[in-house]
Amino acid sequence: MGMVVERGFKWMARKKILGEMGYDFTIVTADIDEKAIRRDNPQDLVVALAQAKADEIISKLGGQSQFAQDPLPTLLITADTVIVYKGVIREKPISKEEARQFIKGYSGSHGSVVGSVIVSNLKTGVQRAGWDKAEVYFHEIPAKVIDDLIDDSITFKVAGGLTLEHPLISPFIDTVVGGVDTVMGLPKELTEKFITDAL
Repeated sequence: MGMVVERGFKWMARKKILGEMGYDFTIVTADIDEKAIRRDNPQDLVVALAQAKADEIISKLGGQSQFAQDPLPTLLITADTVIVYKGVIREKPISKEEARQFIKGYSGSHGSVVGSVIVSNLKTGVQRAGWDKAEVYFHEIPAKVIDDLIDDSITFKVAGGLTLEHPLISPFIDTVVGGVDTVMGLPKELTEKFITDAL
């Protein structure tokens, strides 16, 4: 079996998770305009974004028919993540002011991480899609830490302006309710189930 994984900003975390699961894979970039895809519901949004990535990569690879005669299946895994804070979907911040507002809001509070995964069997056309959710609770985040996070370009490349693996923010995480792998960008249990189902 071959495996192709979409390369988004969280690809390093996704690579680590898939490596822990024992898979070898190739990374491919999906060139989509995420802002052009809108949904009111965060679960629908992350699935729609992962689907758009899958469609674009399949097209880039020459279409699904390219894989129909392969002796072994090739699986494509795409994913997306958003943060939901007080009922509002937060994607990547577009300004320092927005990033500051996002991070200050998490201080002493919590946010939900909604992450999707789609596994597509490129040989058979079978596709499985779904989402998972985790809640992240934060201690108070000092103003100096917020300033330092805003000065780090990574803040503008991740949903909600926050990556929990960041050494500046990890000391201020109180509790994660749900899968840490979901927070990192790839719900492991769901991915494993979909891989089995797609084969």
